[in-house]
Amino acid sequence: MEIVPSTTGRGFALLEFSDLYGARCNVQLSSLVEPEAIWLGVEDAEPKIMASHAAAFGVNTKEANGWVPYPIPDQVLLTTRMHLSREQVAALLPVLQRFAATGEVRI
Repeated sequence: MEIVPSTTGRGFALLEFSDLYGARCNVQLSSLVEPEAIWLGVEDAEPKIMASHAAAFGVNTKEANGWVPYPIPDQVLLTTRMHLSREQVAALLPVLQRFAATGEVRI
């Protein structure tokens, strides 16, 4: 996996990468002073609706099957990233390390 380092417009450290499905993800240093924290997750929720249900929810599409984009108004926020403290990251590390080593997810 390629991890591309950069900084945000406000100068905070930012690491960008893609997940298994190609979704753009990142780890970003938070602007919080206390507690120190990071943001972790996907950049865009990319909401979708089944094509067969789209018309019932006001979405026009030519597709008959599969998932199609579901437009969300700019006035609506979808949270896609976790805001984690150092303590929370430390608690997750053993779970992630075990998964990396064994493929298991457990405490």
